[in-house]
Amino acid sequence: MTTLPTDTVREASTATALTAGTEPTTPPAKKKPRLVGTTSWYVVALFICAVMVVPLLWMITIGLKSRTAVFDIPPKLLPHEFTWSNFVKGPQVIHFPRLLLNSTIITALSVIGGVMTAMMAGYALARLRFPGRKVWFYLFVGSMLLPGVVGLIPLFQLYKSIGWYDTWLPLIVPAFLGGNPLFIFLARQYFLAIPYSIDEAAKIDGAGHLRIFVSVMLPLTRPAWITMAILAFQASWNDFLNPLVYLYSSGKWPLSVGMASFVSPFAGKTPDWSYYMATNLLYMLPPLIVFFAAQRYFIQGLGSLGSTTQK
Repeated sequence: MTTLPTDTVREASTATALTAGTEPTTPPAKKKPRLVGTTSWYVVALFICAVMVVPLLWMITIGLKSRTAVFDIPPKLLPHEFTWSNFVKGPQVIHFPRLLLNSTIITALSVIGGVMTAMMAGYALARLRFPGRKVWFYLFVGSMLLPGVVGLIPLFQLYKSIGWYDTWLPLIVPAFLGGNPLFIFLARQYFLAIPYSIDEAAKIDGAGHLRIFVSVMLPLTRPAWITMAILAFQASWNDFLNPLVYLYSSGKWPLSVGMASFVSPFAGKTPDWSYYMATNLLYMLPPLIVFFAAQRYFIQGLGSLGSTTQK
């Protein structure tokens, strides 16, 4: 019995299928390599999630343990008895309500000033025509190459000489003066992606630049400035260095510095880790609430900002 070559068999099947009026059948594609690649990505993603979640779970465990159970050997993941009083006694050690109010005021003003000035500067650089516009843009972009710690000592001397030391002004005022060049850059790129015909239509109706900015541009760029607001909130809420440098009175500290007093010489005693972890969980709640409340806009804003910066 003789066997025909593979090419001959394939041509014969194709001719038969065409004669019968049907599409020639093709062998199914190999899905095994694609399945292996997808599985590998899932394994890597699960590993990264575990690395990030395990410390949080351990923090919750310690926050629910008693002071002596924290040092059990071998350590136990779940405590035998949940000590819920840590979430009441821990905040009392650092006067949590007062520091929470301080952090809320500083963060709210910093977010408002940082986002507002960034959007206004980005609109001016993208939509207005004035001499030196590109020079100002290059200065903003170039300032991103300098780390913030470079200007720490000169700024400290400046603020101390004008009487701002041990006040909240060094933490709030720079945000109203375009203190975040990255936000300005992203706002400019976002405004450049909006067609100029919208401005022209608004000008025909008699709107000026301020009206166009408030009534037209801000609604169109909502994902962008909400994303900036979330990033500014997290940066100001977790800022530790600047309050530590500019604030001396403990009554003016934000929570970031107050939390450090648990494990610093200011505490004057051995830190109670169960109180510390319980209070730290309360300290983490506001950023989590803000993020999950605006998560949809945050993801949309990051995607749109990424697409505009590539243009």
